Amino acid sequence: MCGGDNGGVDARHVRVSKRLSAVLRHRPGSLGLTLDAQGWVDVDVLLAAFAAHGNPLTRADLDAVVAGNDKRRFALSTGPDGRDRIRASQGHSVAVDLGLSDERPPELLFHGTSATAVPAILRDGLVKRARHAVHLSADVPTARIVGARRPGEVALLAVDAAAMAAAGHRFQCSANGVWLTEHVPPAFIRRLEPRPPE
Repeated sequence: MCGGDNGGVDARHVRVSKRLSAVLRHRPGSLGLTLDAQGWVDVDVLLAAFAAHGNPLTRADLDAVVAGNDKRRFALSTGPDGRDRIRASQGHSVAVDLGLSDERPPELLFHGTSATAVPAILRDGLVKRARHAVHLSADVPTARIVGARRPGEVALLAVDAAAMAAAGHRFQCSANGVWLTEHVPPAFIRRLEPRPPE
């Protein structure tokens, strides 16, 4: 099942999580790292890179950040060489192939954004921009949390994912429960909150 869970982390772990997201999704070169084709990097190499750039991080700290991240943004795995590796679950702007299979989405998916973005979305649809895919939430509370990260009033949108899939649009679900698709045309979007004027 495609879903997520919650967990708490302290302030230092939040800072580390944000730095990890930036490095593993967008700027691996900022620590002198190179991700493999699927976005993985060796854990020992990552820890050495953090230390070399003045941000020492222990394996125990890294494990706590991965385990305690409320969005399960990171995945740990053992590579073919037997070494531990880590990658971001989704959200990359660098070229990676996460190897996700197409899945049948639920009838509705949701997207949280700022109210000021809604007119452009209703005109152009949801566009991936620099990311590899449009991110959609499986439920309204998660979409609301995502939308609250943007400045201003939160707007919630419903996406008719079943109709999109029937029309040939493909969906994947990341390891942390985020639904991904290439583009959501405006015909499949309706505004939930704040409600448009009558």
